[in-house]
Amino acid sequence: MVTTPVTAGPPPARYDDLRALVLNCTLKRSPELSHTQGLIDRSARIMEAQGVQVDIVRPVDHPIATGVWPDMTDHGWERDAWPEIYEQVMGADILVLAGPIWLGDNSSVTKRVIERLYACSSALNSEGQYAYYGRVGGCLITGNEDGAKHCSMNVLYSLQHLGYTIPPQADAGWVGEAGPGPSYLDAGSGGPENEFTYRNCTFMTWNLLHLARMLKDGGGIPAYGNQRAAWDAGCRYDYENPEHR
Repeated sequence: MVTTPVTAGPPPARYDDLRALVLNCTLKRSPELSHTQGLIDRSARIMEAQGVQVDIVRPVDHPIATGVWPDMTDHGWERDAWPEIYEQVMGADILVLAGPIWLGDNSSVTKRVIERLYACSSALNSEGQYAYYGRVGGCLITGNEDGAKHCSMNVLYSLQHLGYTIPPQADAGWVGEAGPGPSYLDAGSGGPENEFTYRNCTFMTWNLLHLARMLKDGGGIPAYGNQRAAWDAGCRYDYENPEHR
C-alpha cells in the first residue's frame, strides 16, 4: 500500500507579481446573471488571495468583429474591440477561457474568441518565438447538459496549439442533470456545493499558478528549436544540415 504524503502549510512560492485574465464567454451581457461567473469567482478568489491581479472580461459586452485578422477594421469592419482585449491577453501570465455548453459544444462567443486569438498567433516575442509562449492557459465550463469534457478538449487543444503551456488538470466544469434543469447558480442546483467541481476548480487554479511561476522565473520557454526566423533561415537544429547547426 502506498502512503500519499499530505502537503500542508504555506504555498511554496509568491504569486503576487502574476496577472490573470479570465474571458467569460457567456452569451449574457452585463449585468445579467452569468452562471459561468459563479465558477469563475471560485477560481478568482484563490488567485486574489495570493495577490494575483485578476481581470474578468465578458467578450459579449464588446463589439468583437468576426474574422481571423488582428484588427478587422482593416478589413471592412467599422468597429472591432479585439485589439484592446488582445492587449489584456498579452499582459497576462494566465489566461482562462470560461463559458457555457450549448448543443454539446462551446458557445459561439468562445469560438469567436479562439478565432481572434488565432488571428494574432503569428506575432513573435522578443526571442523570436510565437508571442503566446511563456503563458499558461486553462478553462472552466458550465451547463445543464453533457459536453464539459468535449468543450474542455477543444479549448485546451486550441490554446496549446497557439503557444500556451497547459498544466495538469487545467480544466474544471459543472453540469446538472441532462435536459432542462437548474444551472450552476440556481437555487437547489447543488453546483456551488459540488465537491468534485470545487476540487477540480481548486486544482486547476493552483496548477495554473505553479506553472506560471515556473515559467516566469525560468524566463519562459527556452528559444532553442522553436524560433520562426531561424527555421526560415534554414536552421534545422538537430537535423542534418551542415550550414545551420
